[in-house]
Amino acid sequence: MDHPLIDLINQKIAQAEADGAFDNLSGAGKPLPPCDDPENALFNRLIRENGAVPEFVNLSRELARLREELRDCADRTRRRDLMQEMSLMETRIALAKQDFGR
Repeated sequence: MDHPLIDLINQKIAQAEADGAFDNLSGAGKPLPPCDDPENALFNRLIRENGAVPEFVNLSRELARLREELRDCADRTRRRDLMQEMSLMETRIALAKQDFGR
């Protein structure tokens, strides 16, 4: 749902742009500065330093391992079990991705 004043906001922005309000701004054409997050800085640093990844990444790695095992497997019963595991893993990945996006 759009903001109730979206048309007015867009009109004001277009008018300011037409008037040159956004010309010659300091830092124009330069990359944005890094975003400082002092509340989570320690937490984020620990995650980076320890190689933590979202759950769906670990699950995707496990799925790749299962696929490799299936490729090399000749036993029909084990192949069926692997395919069931892979199906469940794909569902878990989809749910983890959904949770990660929140």
